[in-house]
Amino acid sequence: MEHLSSEHIVSAYSEELIDLANDISKMGGMVENAILQSVDALLKQDKKSGKQIAKNDRLIGDMQRKIDAKAVSMIARRQPMASDLRLIISSIHVANDLERIGDMAKNIARRIKYIKGAELSKSFYIGVRHMSEVTLLQIKNALNAFANRDVKAAIAVCEQDDEVDALYMSIFRELLTYMMEDPRNITQCTNLLFCAKNLERAGDHATNIAEAAYYLETGENLQVMLDERHQEQDGE
Repeated sequence: MEHLSSEHIVSAYSEELIDLANDISKMGGMVENAILQSVDALLKQDKKSGKQIAKNDRLIGDMQRKIDAKAVSMIARRQPMASDLRLIISSIHVANDLERIGDMAKNIARRIKYIKGAELSKSFYIGVRHMSEVTLLQIKNALNAFANRDVKAAIAVCEQDDEVDALYMSIFRELLTYMMEDPRNITQCTNLLFCAKNLERAGDHATNIAEAAYYLETGENLQVMLDERHQEQDGE
């Protein structure tokens, strides 16, 4: 009888870990959709959709709280060790980063009412669209790296962040030029700049998720490893 009870406990514990992973995956999908919708609404200057995206952010917050509560409960009841403990702790961090990405999408949506009627240049439109695609790919790859405990994929996500930063700087320079040419552009360009910055910050949170994936598999700090690698390359 004790053997059967022990098997039941192990089985129930495994199901809880699977449920936790599924919740992270579900939340990731919600966040990716929020970024996609917010950028579409921005470029179309769709104020109505922007309001709905901001409201949907509550659902992402609810999911984060659900994951946190589930993780804390598992730590208290199961007293996990080694890789299981890393998974649960990492899930808390990933859920927090996903919630912050959701906030970035909400911030973009909220800016739409301030720029409605603005004439978006073709280069800005293409730049923001491309930046959103790269950022979404970062988020997707980071989540896959976490789900699959893929160290190489996690490293690739962090190295990809330079591309997002470069795209942001390109948009920043363009908007700065418009503001210098005509001070009347300052307000709208500032709001557009904040939107681009939120995308750049979403990319930063994707790298945090990748770092969590690396830690989950190795127990080590990815950023420290990359810094050491760069130092070695500089020294050659």
